[in-house]
Order: sequence, then structure tokens, then C-alpha cells
Amino acid sequence: MSDAPLIYVCDDEADLRDMVAEYLARHGLEVAQAGCGDELRALIAEQRPDLILLDINMPGEDGLSVLRSLQANDAPHVIMLTAAGETVDRIVGLEMGADDYLGKPVDLRELVARVRAVLRRKGSADRLPERAGGKNRFAFGKCTLDLEAAKLFDGEGNALPLTAMEFNLLKLFARNKGHVLNRDQILEGAHDRAWEPFDRSIDIRISRIRKKIEVNPEKPTVIRTVRGIGYIYDPG
Repeated sequence: MSDAPLIYVCDDEADLRDMVAEYLARHGLEVAQAGCGDELRALIAEQRPDLILLDINMPGEDGLSVLRSLQANDAPHVIMLTAAGETVDRIVGLEMGADDYLGKPVDLRELVARVRAVLRRKGSADRLPERAGGKNRFAFGKCTLDLEAAKLFDGEGNALPLTAMEFNLLKLFARNKGHVLNRDQILEGAHDRAWEPFDRSIDIRISRIRKKIEVNPEKPTVIRTVRGIGYIYDPG
């Protein structure tokens, strides 16, 4: 049996379940499916999962009723799948103990980020694949850069605002981990132009990035300044 985190996907839409299950499996997670509350409880009786993706709007017994029944026991962690406009149900679900919610239609990249964020918060990080998404995801302090999605996610799995130039800069550092880059290399690599003596645009952008990724932007440890030369991305 795999030691990867076990995820149950409970949704009455078979096509959506298959799509989500396939995507999560490709990111190193073990997945099983349930089409209703009874099927989900049967799976839990066989093996308790690390996390459940639970649709709210299911025919018959809805997701909130299922969530309520799970709280009677040592409930697994839950991310609710909610349709647009279900704000009240979403709030009720969170008050009943759900860990997070995600709107439909589901953005699969965001889904993986939120699943990983919940698992990290709940102490399952040691069983996560070291870097989901293979060579396209990089840890930047308290954040994760997804090159494929061109997004920067915080520790909760939320996408942070990121300009095109900031993304290009982070991508350049990711591709040159552990190597000192001078300003000329940075401008040519990230912005496709040469450095000019009084050009401080790189310093300004790195300062903005540090405010997003560093625990203490005043004392950066992820993207560090190498005095007289440039900068280095050194997450270790």
C-alpha cells in the first residue's frame, strides 16, 4: 500500500470525479471515489482518509448533511466543493468544521495547491511528494511558485497577485537555484534588456517579491543580496 496521502472524492458527477481523481493521482496522491454519502461512509469504514473533497450540492443527502455525520467521529479533513452563489452553505460548512472550500468549476491546479496546504497544516507534509508537479514547482519561502500555472501560491493555497515581470524574475531564480546572478544577467534573463548604471528596477521588484515570500522581508533568507554582485535564490 502506498504511503502517499489518501484522498476521497465525493461528488455525484462521475465525469468530475474521474477528472479530479486522475489529476490528483498524477501529483502523487492516492485517490478513491464515492458518488454519495453512503458510498463515502463505506470507504471511511474500510480506511480513514487524510482528506475528503466533498460536494455540497448532491441529490438526496447533500454535502452538509454528510459533513455533519462525519463530525460525530474522528473526522478526516474536508475541502468542500461549492457551486457559484452557495455563500451561505459555504459559511455553514466552515462553521461545521470543514477546512477549506473551492468553487466550481474546479481549477485543478488550485485544487492541488489547496489540498497540499491543508495537508501541510494538518501534519501530513512528510508524506507529500517532495515537489508536486515535478520540475515545475519551487518553494519560495512561505510560498510555492508554479511555473506551469504561472502563479505564486501562499501557504494556504491562495494565488497571490503577481505581475508578468515578477513572475519572470521568480522563474529566472528558480532555474538558477544556488547561483549568484548579477543585475545584467537578471535584466537579460528576466526582462530581455541590458542593465544601465542607475537602473534600480530590479531592486524595487525584488523588494516587492520579498514582501510576498519572506517571513521577514527586512531580513531575507530566500532571495539574498550578495553585496557588490547581485542576488541569489538559496532556499536551503
